[in-house]
Amino acid sequence: MAGNTPNRRRNVVRSSTSTRPKTFYYVLGAIAILGASILGYTLLRKPSGAVGTPVSVDPTALGPAQGYTLGKADAPVKIVEFADFECPSCGQFSTVTEPDVRKRLIDTGIASMTFYDFPLPQHKNSEGASQAAACANDQGKFWEMHDRIFLTQDQWNTQATDNPKPFFRKYASDIGLNAAAWESCYDSQKHRLRVLSNRAEGERRKVNSTPTFIIGDKMYPGALAYDALKAIVDSAAQK
Repeated sequence: MAGNTPNRRRNVVRSSTSTRPKTFYYVLGAIAILGASILGYTLLRKPSGAVGTPVSVDPTALGPAQGYTLGKADAPVKIVEFADFECPSCGQFSTVTEPDVRKRLIDTGIASMTFYDFPLPQHKNSEGASQAAACANDQGKFWEMHDRIFLTQDQWNTQATDNPKPFFRKYASDIGLNAAAWESCYDSQKHRLRVLSNRAEGERRKVNSTPTFIIGDKMYPGALAYDALKAIVDSAAQK
């Protein structure tokens, strides 16, 4: 009996060590399968709020483009901007460069500036922002809403929310609009065709990125710095 004890112990040890790798591999296999499933779901699932849907509208229903102009009608240089309210570069131009443009070029009568909506399909909240600003224009405050929307772009954009209306409604109240009239306008999509007509005008002019500026007879894509824009305006004024 005593002579058999070491063999029994060796058998026990051998049996225990032989079962451990199997359990270990089972766990590894389960983890691998779970990981592959998660990876597959991540790759195949539709991104939440990241991709917009191209607008489908009958072109014959669109009217003429109607931009929003700031400055004197007889200013010698016309600056035309096509912009998307959700576009980061447009927001940068609006908040960083445009204050100088207004103060030093528009307020002095050197140039006027006309804004045209150019909502991009991947920015699903941008068309709503354009309609929010158009409804503010009904009460004479397009530019105030324009400024507030661009300044708070990170609050209401596609990455931030699927429902931007509460933000726009707050901005309408903040800038002193009749909130009920603004909300009725927004909910009815009163100015949707105007927004789409402005975009169609950009497409007619071969605009393919935002922001895009047309000054004189030339087109300039990208968020221009003040000095660059001023040089372009000066050159156009000389012509």
